[in-house]
Amino acid sequence: MDAQSRGRADDIDPADQWVLNPHTGNYELRLDQSAGESPVAARTTTAEDSGRRAESPDGPRREVPAQRSRRSGQKDGRGPEASAAGGAGRRKRKAPKARRKKALMWTGGVTAFVVVAAGVGAYVLYERFNGNISTIDIGDAGNNDVLSDGPMNILIIGTDKRTGKGNEGYGDKGSEGHADTNILFHVSEDRTNATALSIPRDLMTDIPDCETVQPDGSTKTIPGTPRVRFNVSLGQEGRNPGCTMQTVEAITGVKPDHFMMVDFNAVKELTTAVGGVKVCMAKPINDPKSHLELPQGESTVAGEDALALLRTRHSFGNESDLDRIKVQQQFLGSMIREMKSSDTLTNPTKLFKLADAATNALTVDQGIGSAKKLMTLAQEIGKVDTKNITFVTLPVIDNPAETVKATVVPHPTQAEQLFAMMRSDTSLTEVKQKEKAAKSKQAALLKGPKAAPADVRVDVLNGGEIAGAAGATVTWLQNQQGVLKSTNKANAPEKIKKTTLEYAPNQADQARALAEMMGLPAAAMKQGTADAEGLEAMVLTLGADFKGAGIPITGPAKISDDVERASADKAVCSK
Repeated sequence: MDAQSRGRADDIDPADQWVLNPHTGNYELRLDQSAGESPVAARTTTAEDSGRRAESPDGPRREVPAQRSRRSGQKDGRGPEASAAGGAGRRKRKAPKARRKKALMWTGGVTAFVVVAAGVGAYVLYERFNGNISTIDIGDAGNNDVLSDGPMNILIIGTDKRTGKGNEGYGDKGSEGHADTNILFHVSEDRTNATALSIPRDLMTDIPDCETVQPDGSTKTIPGTPRVRFNVSLGQEGRNPGCTMQTVEAITGVKPDHFMMVDFNAVKELTTAVGGVKVCMAKPINDPKSHLELPQGESTVAGEDALALLRTRHSFGNESDLDRIKVQQQFLGSMIREMKSSDTLTNPTKLFKLADAATNALTVDQGIGSAKKLMTLAQEIGKVDTKNITFVTLPVIDNPAETVKATVVPHPTQAEQLFAMMRSDTSLTEVKQKEKAAKSKQAALLKGPKAAPADVRVDVLNGGEIAGAAGATVTWLQNQQGVLKSTNKANAPEKIKKTTLEYAPNQADQARALAEMMGLPAAAMKQGTADAEGLEAMVLTLGADFKGAGIPITGPAKISDDVERASADKAVCSK
């Protein structure tokens, strides 16, 4: 989008082009430089807004739509003078309805996820939005680079911390917040597809030790806790989002690059900004606990009604949180479709409201802690077609250690199959094509003569996360496979994500033999250009994808048909 189409022709700040329409009460983009300033916009000034007016070279300072700055601690309300001045030109907000405790804690995750998935962002480039974004230093828990050379993984966290106007009745009073809604958003290396993995808050897991950065710049290690609910990986004992990221990595083997965390106002503000989200009910809904009333069939919800839909648990399925996750995923898919629609993308006013609402809701890591960085990320992820965004919930079973079933644990086989697919960057929407391509590459790799195990020479280095992996692999090769000429070379110079086997052209038969024994994928094979001399050995460097001696590194090409999936491009009626 060029400067003229954004209203920035002749070095005029885009913020100066937003004026209040007294007939609608909305801010609108004024592209006509000669037009006069809206008298209502000129009069509507508050203490909060006075510091946010841009200076235009061709005229006086103009009022722009208000934005909140978390860094400055400013509040959201307007002063009495502004109310008087705004008068008839501004609609008065209705008082918020009474709220009940324990609202659905994931709502913030909607904001961050949709901002990323929809790639709405042209207006995020504006520096005016930088002040909206809050950041947390997570040290080495993530990736300091905005973009990754390979697949990208963003952890979306919705927390129940009681912040934001009108949210006093939600969550636990005095709580530092929990990781109550969690979506690991995996974007493929070629940016053609994405998997959104929901992790239940009641999943029992081990939370690892995590190093946190304190306000004074010092570091503090928070001890890990065995066998607790996943949602205490944030807030409790001083844990920050970096601890949640490390917990996700420990569970899935997928390392998140960044996190995006939001508060309660997210779904209310975004659904209002986008003009409402279409939803479909398989039956009429009348839930007195969440105050949700919806007819059978299609409806459009926004603000408090959207929050009520996402709070309700007793209206769907067996009234469990797992069924509520399904409703969340269906809602997110609909919201993404709305945000990617031409009605949104071609409407400057709507785009402005979306960007302002989204950045106000976001807390992110420093790697993406600016409007420009978020825009770069959004543009990259926005390449994914909606039909290739797949929602899936971590496969679980009831916790066998409990008599009264209240928590869950990962499914003994289905969970690891899903994790392996994500680690190997296998799309859930293109499984058949990927499976065929993988088999073709593997067949080509293993085609040709293979050396006898006794003739295979290999040096093994550990570039992964498992301590002693090189030694364990050598022991397995010698004792179980007969590769007696294998040597433990200890740790590699640096950590690597994927296992590699480097070999010379005249060692190809040895490489094929070792690849078959270890289940190495074709991508792991790195053939050099010069032949090996004498007793020179191949070099096998184990990466983060190595899970143990004797465990094939290639991930499964498919997951069980019992694992439910939903596509972001298809409307589904909630049951």
